Amino acid sequence: MMLDPDFWNDQDSAQSVISELNGLKDLVGTYRGFEETQENLEMTLELLREEADTELQEELGTELKEYTAKLDDFELQLLLSEPYDKNNAILELHPGAGGTESQDWGSMLLRMYTRWGEKRGFKVETLDYLPGDEAGIKSVTLGFKGHNAYGYLKAEKGVHRLVRISPFDSSGRRHTSFVSIDVMPEFNEEIEIEIRTEDLKVDTYRASGAGGQHINTTDSAVRITHIPTGAVVSCQQERSQIKNREKAMNMLKAKLYALKIEEQEAQMAEIRGEQKEIGWGSQIRSYVFHPYSMVKDHRTNHETGNLQAVMDGDIDGFINSYLRSKMQ
Repeated sequence: MMLDPDFWNDQDSAQSVISELNGLKDLVGTYRGFEETQENLEMTLELLREEADTELQEELGTELKEYTAKLDDFELQLLLSEPYDKNNAILELHPGAGGTESQDWGSMLLRMYTRWGEKRGFKVETLDYLPGDEAGIKSVTLGFKGHNAYGYLKAEKGVHRLVRISPFDSSGRRHTSFVSIDVMPEFNEEIEIEIRTEDLKVDTYRASGAGGQHINTTDSAVRITHIPTGAVVSCQQERSQIKNREKAMNMLKAKLYALKIEEQEAQMAEIRGEQKEIGWGSQIRSYVFHPYSMVKDHRTNHETGNLQAVMDGDIDGFINSYLRSKMQ
């Protein structure tokens, strides 16, 4: 496809193909690396069979443990085979009721996901940013570009709960805050969703970045409301209103697709007689800062006491546990 003379005529399509190619190259490269590592491990094992060596045996045990962990992660990558798993992802953060406290929790999660994405090698973009009144955020939309971004991040969709002593409470009381995370695959032209112009309400406004400063002095940011569903998307990433509108339309496609999938899942749950709670009470994960340190996923019971590592973006354990639970 890349040898086609017209390959670069459509920049978005070209980048999508390059991203897929890089993902496949990574898979093949990683697999060949595993073959080489396994050969080395087998050679070490043969040496130990011929002559006992405590130091070499300990070294083999350490290497084998690392190899197994990497192999588990590789297996998970291969299992991400659902439609659109390989796509880029759009992640939205929406703090719940609670004003400054919840908005600050939103900014902490924003930092966590940004760090996770960068560690994973994804390109992380801020598509829309609405700062909080005193601290934190009112809402943020992030784009994650890279192979399997949606496949991994779909595990994060749901309500995230924080328990801590509030830095904004002079009495030093314990507070509980909630942030809702929404995750959708990014689409270019690979999905057909009919969106009628008369069903859209389009607003333009001046973009604002972190801290409330103006990104530019024109009304280039775009907000689109899909009237039949009430779905709202915003984009202020580009300086051009036309480009922001184009990106916002792709985001709207993603949101309408996600709503359609949710509707289908709800219908299936009804057929199976399942009762699912919806709302702030149905959090997927709790982050406890006080009276002890712990992060626990309520869907898989995966937990860790290393709170700081999680807030620095170390959330692969939670993602992997959830994805594996869905594949059983």
